[in-house]
Amino acid sequence: MKRILLFIATNLAVVLVLGVVLNIVFSMLGINRNSIGGLLVFCAVFGFGGAFISLLISKWMAKRAYNVQVIEQPRNEVEHWLLATVTRQAKQAGIGMPEVGIYNSPDMNAFATGASRNSSLVAVSSGLMNSMSRDEAEAVLAHEISHIANGDMVTMTLLQGVVNTFVMFFARIIANLISNAMNRGNEQGGGLGGMAYFGVVMVLELVFGMLASIIVMWFSRYREYRADEGSARLVGKEKMIAALQRLGQGSQAELDGSLAAFGINGRGKSELFMSHPPLEKRIQSLREMN
Repeated sequence: MKRILLFIATNLAVVLVLGVVLNIVFSMLGINRNSIGGLLVFCAVFGFGGAFISLLISKWMAKRAYNVQVIEQPRNEVEHWLLATVTRQAKQAGIGMPEVGIYNSPDMNAFATGASRNSSLVAVSSGLMNSMSRDEAEAVLAHEISHIANGDMVTMTLLQGVVNTFVMFFARIIANLISNAMNRGNEQGGGLGGMAYFGVVMVLELVFGMLASIIVMWFSRYREYRADEGSARLVGKEKMIAALQRLGQGSQAELDGSLAAFGINGRGKSELFMSHPPLEKRIQSLREMN
């Protein structure tokens, strides 16, 4: 419930902020709101704006959604080890020191988030620390560090912004064409209007969004292979293979929202819509790595 309320409140705030930004853009550039250009600007502001605001507040959201306890002064040997390991790996990868935290969950998982390579967060579940050996946990941390070093958070945001923009744009273009066609075919006029137009747009956005997600998920799976390879270079591929094999022996809860793409593992019935490749494919890719 806390995550749902946080999600709703955040999205309402984002819509409010982007609404203000949109009015300023239209006023400054003198763009006709009812033109094709005006529609494209509207879609771009909401498509990219929502994605980038989500990126900027991603650390804040993750900490509160998962009650992540950031390690500032290590209180025990596990926290000392976590901090020392991430410090060493961040230096090897050439990135700024991320915040390091633990969240309470029986599932084996970890994620990285943050607005940039030098302002990030790496969080691991208590279940992962309790279930994995130090070598396996080290490989998982290196995987998340590799996500940060590769700039995956920003790249995914840019891709999501492009996808959001064109999904919104084409949904409204087609809805307008349908409305105009109905208007021409009806002697008394009356194309789509009000709730009918809104309903058609929502259906089209859902359809186009599902198709576009195939592209986003393909890139997400590509990132996972790269992060696995990055982990292998930082700590050795045998450790990463062992970590993936351990993941296959346990159960992992899906992370929420955009964090799902940055966890160590993901699930799905169809590989087309999976943010992570199947574990066996990731292991095979590592075994073939030079």
